[in-house]
Amino acid sequence: MGSTRKILVRATVLINCFVVAWAGMLWVPISHGDTFVLPPEGINVVGSPRYVKARYEDTLSDIARRYGLGFQEIALANPDIDPWLPGEGTEVLLPSQYVLPDAPRDGIVLNVPEMRLYYYPKVEAGEVPIVITHPVSIGRVEWNTPLGTTKVTKKAVNPSWYPPASIRKEHEERGEILPKRVPPGPDNPLGAYAMRLGIPGYLIHGTNRPYGVGMRVTHGCVRLYPEDIKSLFDDVPIGTAVHIVNQPYKAGWRNGLLYVEAHPPLDEDVEKFARNRTPVIEAVVKVSPESNSSIDWEKVVKVSEETRGLPTQVSTEVLDVVAVLSDTQSKVQEKIKAAATELNLSQ
Repeated sequence: MGSTRKILVRATVLINCFVVAWAGMLWVPISHGDTFVLPPEGINVVGSPRYVKARYEDTLSDIARRYGLGFQEIALANPDIDPWLPGEGTEVLLPSQYVLPDAPRDGIVLNVPEMRLYYYPKVEAGEVPIVITHPVSIGRVEWNTPLGTTKVTKKAVNPSWYPPASIRKEHEERGEILPKRVPPGPDNPLGAYAMRLGIPGYLIHGTNRPYGVGMRVTHGCVRLYPEDIKSLFDDVPIGTAVHIVNQPYKAGWRNGLLYVEAHPPLDEDVEKFARNRTPVIEAVVKVSPESNSSIDWEKVVKVSEETRGLPTQVSTEVLDVVAVLSDTQSKVQEKIKAAATELNLSQ
């Protein structure tokens, strides 16, 4: 990872790591992405929600970028606030608490419906493991960001963009003529930094339209704020694993309490997720111990229906996390069926 970030993180950790760091609650004050001490396996809620007051000239997009958030997530967290004119002094909730995705804590993890990227740098001897997270833009419905595991194969500073014929045709139909090569500069949608993935034609890159971060606006690539891609570009070595997942519902533990976080499913996945409660039940059951009868299932359903992207406590009593870690995958399906029966749902 970048030397400056490494020095700052290690210094902060040395001063503060005794403060509930094991639970992932330590907020490391580094710009260009929220950075947290990584909790042990089985503990996977990090960060804390915060409130800030809007300034007279602010939009929610301005506040989102200032605090490392995307547009959709800040709008969902503040449904009663006008996104274009919050008003001076209005309290705005920053959804800066996260359930880590159900994926390897290795390299980059991109959760597509959440429109958020998590980076787990390799840990060197004597270092405290951390996780860094950034908001992203993803592909539009007709240009889906692909799922699966790949890796960073190449990095480029001030890249040129070579739009494929399909994109040039799309622009031509709108009366716009795209050249075969767009050189570096303000008209280049790749921004100043790009990382090519092993999936042909797809990149993680910057943008010349930062206020689109946190929306479905790309042709399948993953865009970050200019300041975020610079930081990530410096940290991520070629060969880094990239896991792209589709998890609108996430569940995880902190301080012995179970949390559920729900995001709107992608438009093309509404039937699979939004109109079927089995996926959120499965997310909860997968991380719950066999003996756990303290889940408020009505609350789980409510969170999955509201999809505000805010981790919400759904357990009614504190449990020993060791019990969570001892659960076995062989019993997951039985528990999913039992939970669905309790809710009188069909599988």
